[in-house]
Amino acid sequence: MRVLAALPLVLVALAVFGCAADEREWMKVNQRYTKEEFQRDYRECTRKGDLDEACMRQRGWQPMNPSTADAPPPAPSQPIRGRY
Repeated sequence: MRVLAALPLVLVALAVFGCAADEREWMKVNQRYTKEEFQRDYRECTRKGDLDEACMRQRGWQPMNPSTADAPPPAPSQPIRGRY
């Protein structure tokens, strides 16, 4: 019975954690690097559970799928003009 009562709480906690996870991918453009180098830099640039993007960029890493804050604003839509 206790398991059934705790199940919704566990599901909510998983949903919140999943939405908060940073899923950006990082790479160094035109440079060779190893998985160990990335893991070291990622670990050293993480403070209190948050990744310091400036630290990663300073070390030469570029996000390949930027967050919504990094994404450029959408281009203004132009009406499509027909030939006739």
